[in-house]
Amino acid sequence: MRRIFSGMQPTGNLHLGNYLGALKNWVKVQQDGECLFCVVDLHAITVPQDPHKLRNATRETAAAYIAAGIDTKRNILFPQSAVPAHTELGWILGTQTPLGWLNRMTQFKEKSSKSRDLELLGLYSYPVLMAADILLYKTTHVPVGEDQKQHMELARDIAAAFNRAYGTEYFPLPEPQIMGEATRVMSLRDGTKKMSKSDESDYSRINLTDDADAIALKIRKAKTDAEPLPPTLAELEKRPEADNLVTIYAALSDSTRAAVLKTSAGAQFSQFKKDLTDLAVAKLSPITATMRELMADPAEIDRTLAKGAEKANHLAAKHLREVKDIVGFWRG
Repeated sequence: MRRIFSGMQPTGNLHLGNYLGALKNWVKVQQDGECLFCVVDLHAITVPQDPHKLRNATRETAAAYIAAGIDTKRNILFPQSAVPAHTELGWILGTQTPLGWLNRMTQFKEKSSKSRDLELLGLYSYPVLMAADILLYKTTHVPVGEDQKQHMELARDIAAAFNRAYGTEYFPLPEPQIMGEATRVMSLRDGTKKMSKSDESDYSRINLTDDADAIALKIRKAKTDAEPLPPTLAELEKRPEADNLVTIYAALSDSTRAAVLKTSAGAQFSQFKKDLTDLAVAKLSPITATMRELMADPAEIDRTLAKGAEKANHLAAKHLREVKDIVGFWRG
């Protein structure tokens, strides 16, 4: 059976990159098998969070999943912290994870280098928890962005290490699914940097809560160069800001960069930005409107998350019991 798992941190300011790099693809893959979509709030606290804002951001992230098209009747949508088996399996898998594997993880190096306050065990070891998130459900496929590929390789390594240690084939080795033109959307202010929730400039990203006027303003102010759009991908890739806007257009229109250039080569950015604005507003406005409707009734979101957590706990508990039996833990 094909089982798909993916998740996103509830850290606020969900943006176009989250939609194009993750949510839009999740909507597609939900037709391909049994899907679990998680709001990974345990991962969120690897950096400081305001408790009230975190709780609200969990609801907002769930609302974004639903507004983007995740069917909660067909799939399981739940908060990570509502399923204790995630952390329990994380500990078991940690006993099979060499330090050398964690030392190679680039995300810890990048975040901890910004502040000594972030040199924390949780941030260092969270790739093991991420592996537990995936392996707990015996996941076969994980839709991820290019920047998460390293963590997926670690999850596969940890699964294989556990299987070897206990002479079993219990955990399948999950396959990453990297999909579409916009697996990595870049900042509107710097085409060499990934679009980020944490960027100080709100003009660097299009938030999923932005209205049409805000979207138009941000695209109009997006950094570009003085040259018209080139005719070839080779030329486009030498111009990061131009490449980013073409990539966004291609992803929003379910097209390719080559197809966009075929119709837009030679266009000035003044016109291309207008076309991109019209497309972005048409695609994102319904999502924004639905998110606002959902957030107006947080109790209903809570009920949806509770139902999903109940289903996830049922499946997780079964698998965790099996893992404990393999390990040799006492069970009365």
